[in-house]
Amino acid sequence: MTPTEAEGRPRSGRQLALAGHGYEAVIASVGATLRTLTHHGRDLVVPFEADDVRPGYRGATLAPWPNRVVDGRYAFDGMQHRLPLTEPARGHALHGLVGWLEFADRVVESDRVVLAAVVEPQAGYPFRVEVEVEYRLDAGGLTQVVTGRNLGPDAAPWGTGPHPYLVADASGASAVDSWTLSLPASEVLTVTADRLIPVCVEPVDRHPQWDFRTPRPIGTTFIDHAFTALDRDGGLSRVEVRAPDGTGTAISWGEACPWVQVHTADTPDDLTTHRVGLAVEPMTCAPDAFTSGMGLIALASGESHAASWTIQAV
Repeated sequence: MTPTEAEGRPRSGRQLALAGHGYEAVIASVGATLRTLTHHGRDLVVPFEADDVRPGYRGATLAPWPNRVVDGRYAFDGMQHRLPLTEPARGHALHGLVGWLEFADRVVESDRVVLAAVVEPQAGYPFRVEVEVEYRLDAGGLTQVVTGRNLGPDAAPWGTGPHPYLVADASGASAVDSWTLSLPASEVLTVTADRLIPVCVEPVDRHPQWDFRTPRPIGTTFIDHAFTALDRDGGLSRVEVRAPDGTGTAISWGEACPWVQVHTADTPDDLTTHRVGLAVEPMTCAPDAFTSGMGLIALASGESHAASWTIQAV
């Protein structure tokens, strides 16, 4: 992109608008980010303005890993690597390397876009991987497909996921407290309270505060955990949030994502964002999979891997 092309461009990048079947979405090119999604005018995700610097990872595509790499250190294929720490308060490498990359257009249609960027070899990740992101609208909602392609000569560690904050209704600060959550997971990855370092996978029966297999109100429960052992209906897992009036939003995904991170978006120092949406992040691998190997994909040279998920109104 030339300086002339960048001049006057919104801070979140080029704006790609999609519409169809009562849905409207805007994709921002920086981070291949889902900036807005509505159904008949109702927000399904927490939006942000085009000229805002994206708040954190709201709506971003996460690759070549979702969640975090503890201390930024991992070993792969017999080599030790150390990533820059992008979550300095906790000392981790957070949510991959594409969140602030400019994605180029491959397909731009009224109800479908395909964007792509390349992760170049760099400190801590000496691999070249192309990340292709497709968004498409149909009667079933907005589907996102993320495909990683290894362009380098060596195998590369890979994982992906999205970072939408689902909205059941727009009732304002602490809206999450009034919503009912359906989360069909029978296991949770426990973490340390201070740095969210994974400890072990345990049945949610031992942690009833995080057991939402039977839908119930979230209330004041704090959640920032990954869940697995997901129930599937027709091969799909589905998480729903519903407002007291029954309206809501759901996200569903297939077996490519055996994990899902859920976070109640607690920001008590900023009541304008505190618990206004529920982050629901299907993931191909567990948090810190670069260290533990849980769900980690080793992309061979020339190999591709795809995962997808769909957000819809309920």
